[in-house]
Amino acid sequence: MPPPHQLQAALHASSRFSPSTAGLPALDPVDFSAVGGAAPTVLDTPDDWIPEVDAVVITWAEAEWAALHHVFVDPSATMSHDASTHDDWPQWKRYSRDMPSYGGHDSESWSYWGLTCLVEVGGKKVLLFKSNTHLDWPGQTYLADLIRLLDKYAKPDLLLSIGTAGGARLGDHVGAVNVVDAGTLYGADQEPSDWPTYRSPWIPDWGTVSKDAFSSLLVEIPATEERLKALAAAFDAHNGTDYGLKGLDPLGLCEPTSPVVLSDLAPQTPLLTTSTFVVGTTDGRFEDYAVIEMDDAVIAEVCVGDGVDCGFVRNVSDPVQNAALPTETQGDWGSAVYEVFGLYTSVNGALVTWALLDAWAAG
Repeated sequence: MPPPHQLQAALHASSRFSPSTAGLPALDPVDFSAVGGAAPTVLDTPDDWIPEVDAVVITWAEAEWAALHHVFVDPSATMSHDASTHDDWPQWKRYSRDMPSYGGHDSESWSYWGLTCLVEVGGKKVLLFKSNTHLDWPGQTYLADLIRLLDKYAKPDLLLSIGTAGGARLGDHVGAVNVVDAGTLYGADQEPSDWPTYRSPWIPDWGTVSKDAFSSLLVEIPATEERLKALAAAFDAHNGTDYGLKGLDPLGLCEPTSPVVLSDLAPQTPLLTTSTFVVGTTDGRFEDYAVIEMDDAVIAEVCVGDGVDCGFVRNVSDPVQNAALPTETQGDWGSAVYEVFGLYTSVNGALVTWALLDAWAAG
């Protein structure tokens, strides 16, 4: 019989609000020529091996992977929200070499490091990596080992980690994309002044992003007031609460800006990496960080030690939470916003990543 804490987690998961994604728009093909660029070229990807490349782009969750696939692998096709949950794209190969022994929870699921796909951007070889290895599971040691393997075998000049994140800054609406060169590792039992920060010498090249036409590539995040009110009403109905959209999102940050705000925060502002549930809130908690996520400071520590430039392209898929709400409600509402709109915020993050690589290759 599972321990009590596992039973409690299972009960919470089974009763957690699962939002409807019906009626959401499909992703259109990407017209890279609008900014004078070219679509990435998919190359033959070796089975269960890491080739030498110029750059590695690593991502994490399903919505992030779908966005990476749409922008870098199959940009000429449309992608529905339902199709974004597929996990059988043939261009991706499983990588499981050099797996260490692991006897932790759910050990059968951690049987491979991640999935790889090799592409070319502006004449540079780029290894796309969908990670199955995270700071929260199977843990920091194994995540660090993965990054060391990528540095050792791929020998990249640059490693970019991209994907969704929780908001930390009070002005960041859903979909904001923040580019940073450093990560701070949160320690629950430490004073914030003691949290280590790992900073890369990488300087983002904003040349392609800054082109006037680049905004035409970005997707409109369909977080309309009507959809958000319906989402809040369904959330309240499921939980027996009466928060309404204003109670769940008092600063109106779940409504996207137009155009989406893209921010180069290097080298001023690090992101915050946590291994447990931690969120930014409307009382300004963690507002000195770019975003809050769950992997990147570990990546920065390893890459800095290996002499590999690294950077982080994080999109705000769930903005700062109402500090007056219970912690569990904050997490559930953030998850609901992510599940409905995270695909769209992730596509814009992937497009910014392509633009950074395009400019880097041209330089």
